[in-house]
Amino acid sequence: MRELFDRLFTRPEGEVAGWRDGIAVAHGTWLARVRAWAGLGHRSGGEHVALYHDDSLEFAAALIGAWLARKTVWLVADTLPANCAALSGQVDAFWGQFPPQIAPNGPGPGDDWRGEWSTPAPDFPALVVYTSGSTGAPTPIGKYLSQLSAEVAALERQFGAALGTADVIATVSHQHIYGLLFRILWPLAEGRAIHAARHEFPETLAPALGTRPCILLGSPAHLKRLPTHLDWRGAAHMLRAVFSSGGMLEQGASTHVAGLLGQAPIEVYGSSESGGVAWRQRKAAEGGEAWMPLAEVRWRLNDAGALEVASPFAGTDGWLALADRAEDAGAGRFLLCGRADRIVKIEEKRISLDALESALVATGLAREARVLGVPDAARQTLAAFVLPSVEGRALLDGAGKAALNARLRAALASVAEAVALPRRWRYLDEWPVNGQGKTPQAQLLALLDDQRAERPRLPAARLLETEQARVLLELVVPADLLYFDGHFSVAPVLPGVVQVDWAIHYGRERLALAGAFKGINALKFQQMIRPGHPVLLELLHDQAKGSLNFRYFSDAGAHASGRILLES
Repeated sequence: MRELFDRLFTRPEGEVAGWRDGIAVAHGTWLARVRAWAGLGHRSGGEHVALYHDDSLEFAAALIGAWLARKTVWLVADTLPANCAALSGQVDAFWGQFPPQIAPNGPGPGDDWRGEWSTPAPDFPALVVYTSGSTGAPTPIGKYLSQLSAEVAALERQFGAALGTADVIATVSHQHIYGLLFRILWPLAEGRAIHAARHEFPETLAPALGTRPCILLGSPAHLKRLPTHLDWRGAAHMLRAVFSSGGMLEQGASTHVAGLLGQAPIEVYGSSESGGVAWRQRKAAEGGEAWMPLAEVRWRLNDAGALEVASPFAGTDGWLALADRAEDAGAGRFLLCGRADRIVKIEEKRISLDALESALVATGLAREARVLGVPDAARQTLAAFVLPSVEGRALLDGAGKAALNARLRAALASVAEAVALPRRWRYLDEWPVNGQGKTPQAQLLALLDDQRAERPRLPAARLLETEQARVLLELVVPADLLYFDGHFSVAPVLPGVVQVDWAIHYGRERLALAGAFKGINALKFQQMIRPGHPVLLELLHDQAKGSLNFRYFSDAGAHASGRILLES
């Protein structure tokens, strides 16, 4: 990592370090923030600090400042009470945007460290990251500076030639290993501009990608949902690469992204423990599911067919066993064949969770499915979490949950004995995801303990006016609406995609609209819609144009509007 520290110190102060709210941040301005955080570190006791900050430029300054003060930095995906409680016994201080009751620290007016700009030793314990929790409880993983340095150098050797000085734009958080390496450390080492904000919504992502040459860092959960109705032509012109990590990207999603953005995603396979392991880019003309290991990575299969790797990123002198099964694909490549730890015992019966999930999707009633073991006091049971297909949703809405449960349980009879079938079922519209674009196992299991799946998805609606092609409704959004979850922690805000969905729902219900959703034009969001505040929804059906015009408004003014296009 010596190259990183040397380059940061010698880089011209007038160069652009990044962008915040569309305004360039000079490297000298950013260095001043590094010195401020380093000053905090040098006047503070202890060796371990927890760091959380939404702004990537400020986060990067705090990280480098902490390392200059020889602090080991602990990262968590969020600042929920459980994570803060777990950290409190591990760290000496909390830095950044933790809740006020944690008493987080930040640089003071006099913090401006001017000491020697020296690189920590290779064996400096630079970082502790947590596994995502998608397959169990999050586990802390320590990283030496040498591991991070080796991986950053390997990424540049593998992909850097095609990237140039492109900006780094992301839909993923930097609070985990993928985002940290690709969004913070790699750009810092190579002088690529970092965008301070993470793009959570495609409406802001599309124009951002079309401004300057750039790189997009995404996850399968984000990339597969890029809408076709937005204008991505600027992005297709400016993008130098699209990276995806954090899970497997389906072939259809890869094709979808390539069609919209002009770049087939470069998928990176790895883990918090191993660092990066391999990559692939499934171009339409070439196809192929095999993974090519990074040049520094050696791999082999153990007797159980599970993958083992050895590399300077993995932090071990020997072989690290991973939880994925694999096959040799020839030419130094391998195929991934599912997780080795997805076999559970129910009443002494060995059950493949992968097989159950595949059988559920094969019914045509589920788009996706997750089956998890639920530890009970007496014995382990299974729970199924399902995203219904159109047919499955129709059955659920028409005949009820019991009917869909019965159909799916019957389909599993050929895969598992009755004693091993899921006993609990939850039907969701989409997977809950964290900043990594992953679905933590604990987040799914928590749905079994509350009534989230049963909470309202529609507002209280009152018909005010109706005509042949027009309807006016008064809507009052309930405070316990399902879609307020995660939008946002400070105050509940109704997501824009829900507003569009409601317009389509009431258009079909009140104006008897038919035809599948085709796209949307002139979409505007002016003011937030909050719970308990009545708003009016006006719908106008233009049959000749095959469109549904909608607008939300109230005494406060306009809230949202747009024109929905429907297939004839």
